[in-house]
Amino acid sequence: MGGLVWWIVVGLVAGWAAGQIMKGSGFGAMWDIVLGIVGAIIGGYLFGLLGIAAGGGMLYSILVAIVGACLLIGLSRLFSGRKTV
Repeated sequence: MGGLVWWIVVGLVAGWAAGQIMKGSGFGAMWDIVLGIVGAIIGGYLFGLLGIAAGGGMLYSILVAIVGACLLIGLSRLFSGRKTV
């Protein structure tokens, strides 16, 4: 149960932060969580490919998720034709 709460908290914070960085506002709590969790998966994969791995912790997890979520937003805008900034 604790792991689920961890993912939700990291997803919410990371999704909200990525929304702030990429468009100036969040996407709503539910979409922030989804965006943050998917961003964490993408970011974790990319950081692993680059050989960047830390001991973990919430701050590192949120940073990785923010990077992944921003990349996801940027790619979705690239393919949908919307402006990125």
